[in-house]
Amino acid sequence: MRRTKAEAAETRAAILDAAEKMFFEKGVGSSTLDDIAAAAGVTRGAVYWHFSSKTDIFLELYNVFRLPLLNMLELRDPSCCGVDALSMIEDAACEWMQVMATDQQRQRMLTILLRTNFTEEFAPIQQAMRELENLHNSQLEAILQRAKENGRLAAGWTPASACHAVKWMIKGICWDWLLGGRNFDLDSEGCGCVRKLFASFRNLPPSCASTPV
Repeated sequence: MRRTKAEAAETRAAILDAAEKMFFEKGVGSSTLDDIAAAAGVTRGAVYWHFSSKTDIFLELYNVFRLPLLNMLELRDPSCCGVDALSMIEDAACEWMQVMATDQQRQRMLTILLRTNFTEEFAPIQQAMRELENLHNSQLEAILQRAKENGRLAAGWTPASACHAVKWMIKGICWDWLLGGRNFDLDSEGCGCVRKLFASFRNLPPSCASTPV
């Protein structure tokens, strides 16, 4: 009996859900397609119907989930909302950390990435990550360039250096939070650090930079 598209989609989702949990509990290298099939309650053949390999499953998880480190911002044109570029990026970064603090799936996926040894078997995953990160870096740097052109970026920063600082700070905060046992408040303390970084980005006008006597 032919399966409906809805049933096929349900099976595919069950396989991805089981794979994510297996990768988190056992590690990507130690998880097998048999493990994933058993956890999903399907046959190995059903897994192969939807995915050609374990790497294929990992890539699908990566693409569907849009891994948090690499999709920190849903970048949009700040001019359409009457918001300056730096404030838009700052608010988006803090909002992402607030979601990260409570979203267990995001936490599992980032933990899986941190634990995975990207050997030759998983080279396609590493390449996909690199391509997406390069895309987001170029988008973020373009917005920071706009801030510079509008006179909002402090002279000590370039769009490239500010882009790197944002990325490195958020990665470092989130990795430390996950690997350190969540021993600080990611929402308040993490966001507080980000806001201090952005304060250093801002080129304040003379009337704001100093208080008249």
